[in-house]
Amino acid sequence: MDLSPIQNAVASGSYATIADACDELMLQVASRGIAYQEDWPFTVHLLGHIFANDLNSARFLWKSIPQGFKESKPELVAAWRIGQCLWTCDYSGVYDAIRGFEWSPEVAGLVTAFSENYTKKMFQLLSSAYSTIGVADVAHFLGMSEDEATNYALQHGWTLDSSSKMLTVKKPKIITEQKLDPSKLQRLTEYVFHLEH
Repeated sequence: MDLSPIQNAVASGSYATIADACDELMLQVASRGIAYQEDWPFTVHLLGHIFANDLNSARFLWKSIPQGFKESKPELVAAWRIGQCLWTCDYSGVYDAIRGFEWSPEVAGLVTAFSENYTKKMFQLLSSAYSTIGVADVAHFLGMSEDEATNYALQHGWTLDSSSKMLTVKKPKIITEQKLDPSKLQRLTEYVFHLEH
């Protein structure tokens, strides 16, 4: 069985393509009747779905993995723990699951990239949902200590009221492009001209 498409995606850092590559290869191998489960990179496959934020596919993959593999591969169980925390919206639990396991070199880059993306996503959600928020809450959502969360927020333009330990959110600038269509301008000119005469 040739796992090179998956290995190449992991090695090149093309993490967004891993889940699709694994799904496609699994279908090809299964359709030929080849026994693939012994050599299949279930951890990479599961983390690929988690990275792509496809929790339903991750859940179905987890359910399809034989129990013996789940029991014999602690890294696979650790990857699924991330998925469980995401499913239950246990924000700090996601970070605990990531930090709570010594990841193999094969998946360490994938887990690190997921962690960075997840932190950015959570920070964007906080930025859009709050105008002020407590330091402890930011630390909880970002899986950081209060000092780390404060520094992270300050680096992104937020301000700190140290007496109340509240952060004031710097709202992201909403850029709206106004497209000036010449035909609309012409119609407006004609309309104004018509009103004047």
